[in-house]
Amino acid sequence: MRWIPVWLMSVALAACSALPAQGPSSAVISSEQVTADAQLANYTIVKLDDAAISVLRHYQPQSFANKFGSVPASNGVLQLGVGDAVRIHIWEAAPQGLFSTEKSKQSGIDAVIDESGFIFIPYAGRVRAAGLTVEGLRTTVQNKLIGKAIEPQVLVQVLHNQSNSAVVIGDVVKPGRYPISIGGSRLLELVAVAGGAREATYETVITLKRGHRSGTARFEDLIENPANNIRVASGDNILLSHRPRSFSVFGAVGKEQLVPFRTQEVTLAEALAVVGGISDFTADPAGIFLFRFEEAGLVSQMTQRKFAPSVTSGTPVPVVYRLNLRRADGFLRARFVQMKDKDILYVANHPTAEFGKFLQIISPLLSNVSTVNRLEFF
Repeated sequence: MRWIPVWLMSVALAACSALPAQGPSSAVISSEQVTADAQLANYTIVKLDDAAISVLRHYQPQSFANKFGSVPASNGVLQLGVGDAVRIHIWEAAPQGLFSTEKSKQSGIDAVIDESGFIFIPYAGRVRAAGLTVEGLRTTVQNKLIGKAIEPQVLVQVLHNQSNSAVVIGDVVKPGRYPISIGGSRLLELVAVAGGAREATYETVITLKRGHRSGTARFEDLIENPANNIRVASGDNILLSHRPRSFSVFGAVGKEQLVPFRTQEVTLAEALAVVGGISDFTADPAGIFLFRFEEAGLVSQMTQRKFAPSVTSGTPVPVVYRLNLRRADGFLRARFVQMKDKDILYVANHPTAEFGKFLQIISPLLSNVSTVNRLEFF
């Protein structure tokens, strides 16, 4: 009977992995086998040291810009298209002309470019306008009036540039169709013309639909990374959506919960503080893990990992960041790690916490065995 406690101890320690727990231990996360047939298991573990934090702070994602490519600037040249409204001013050298009167030597004719790309000018007939610049249309109309009007002079004014415009809808102050400037407009410029976002910029997502391609980015990504503030192309559809951000916290913390962003930026240190910090009795200070998806280009810079050719620089891949708060500098590093939308923060249990659970489970058994031994002694 005296060997029973030793036997129970051996069996229970061998089965520690079956004890109730809030999640995987630090050892399990760090030694997880990467499998080729499980995409989510193929994560990369990144130690949050000074080198990794430096890359995180200076990396500028450009997946949004790369998805659409570049739209060349118009260099101040506007091409007319179907639906555009123009006003044709025609001057003549004498008051007895076709377009002049005793009160004025000029007439203004409003026209809209029809579905065939033409406008109609009296005495000049149908004039092709679609595909021409403003100067090209002016020259065409003026040449057609030579010999009919008295020394005609023509001026073309664009009233509505319907063919060179984009639609801005969603959570903006003034949704509608807005013309693209002659010099070219960028996303932020067109949103500003539409009155700007209704909600806070850090809670606003912008989606661009161009033909069969579409892309989504946080509004602040366009401000922080100017490369993502791409030029707008004719026919683009721009949607602004209010999407509040949040992150989840699990494990050995004061309170497991879903935490909404209250400010534009929340650091890892602030995230831990919001949930009451880590547990004094069960947490492993060296096992603070942050789960998220990052662009493959960023992961390659931090770890030198090589991905398959099918994985582009902007492809999101699973990453697990590990922070060690047993070191004093770990708290300083936590100040420079920014939380992102849908992040999962997990604090692992310390190995001794699992052993404590084991002792609570077997203590009644040990007590019973001790009682039996005492009875046998007597």
